[in-house]
Amino acid sequence: MNALKTLSAVGIASIFLLAACGNDSTEEDSAEAGGDINYSEEVDYTITGIEPGAGVTETANNTLDTYDNLDGWELEESSTVGMLAQLADAISNEDPIIVTGWIPHHKFLQYDLKMLEDPEGTMGKSESAHTITRLGLEEDMPDAYKLLDAFNWELDDVEQVMYEAEDSDVETAASNWVEDNPDKVDEWTENIEEADGEKIEIGSMPWEAEQASAAVMEQVLTEYGYDVTVTEVDPAILFESIAGDSVDATVAPALPITQGHLYDRYEGEFVDLGPNLDGLQNGFVVPEYMDIDSIEDLEPKE
Repeated sequence: MNALKTLSAVGIASIFLLAACGNDSTEEDSAEAGGDINYSEEVDYTITGIEPGAGVTETANNTLDTYDNLDGWELEESSTVGMLAQLADAISNEDPIIVTGWIPHHKFLQYDLKMLEDPEGTMGKSESAHTITRLGLEEDMPDAYKLLDAFNWELDDVEQVMYEAEDSDVETAASNWVEDNPDKVDEWTENIEEADGEKIEIGSMPWEAEQASAAVMEQVLTEYGYDVTVTEVDPAILFESIAGDSVDATVAPALPITQGHLYDRYEGEFVDLGPNLDGLQNGFVVPEYMDIDSIEDLEPKE
């Protein structure tokens, strides 16, 4: 009987002990779920970047040097494709990740992302893509000039072309966008007379957003009877070609920062028709599920 009482006492004590342990575990799990996550440690104090030499790579390195709270951080340079693959993998597992990013880009349609606030402005201020033409285009091709001057669209538009081009090609995506957006195209082409095979060369740059803009302009000009050639070159050659009259126009340059030095070098040797796309921006990008909003929320490596 005493033995039975002893066993019962031990059993009851064990139950209370297990219950207490269970409560502790639940409280710990709850605290972990609701507490602050050290995202800096989770990403190993690393920004996932793209190609060396890219504009966003240069500004990212400047940012690491500028912010005191990014002391000890590194920029992992790889490629745009590599960065996007790592971003996709992190999001599929809801893991923390910080990447160099830019707007417009199709990843903002594909994923729920946000750009971290940059109080120091080291990743660059918001910019616009401008339409510029060679001198004399207005006299030589007045209707093409008017169409180029009227061209403008939104970030959602260009990102839609970029996103669709991932599964086809930029020409097909641009053609589909033009077909799906007759109201916008009608605004650009109001009072425009059709050409009779006049040749016009549009300069672009070898990046997705610039390719999307040039492809849409090529599509519309072609529908209005122009014989269009799109030539992709580096920014320096593009500005030199516009200034030297070997290229008629471009809808690509990002101003006033990214291509601002080239703009200043050739200013007066081209016509600036103003912005055709606002809201261009470089920055550090994270998934929305990460509870941080600013670069200043990150912590230095100890």
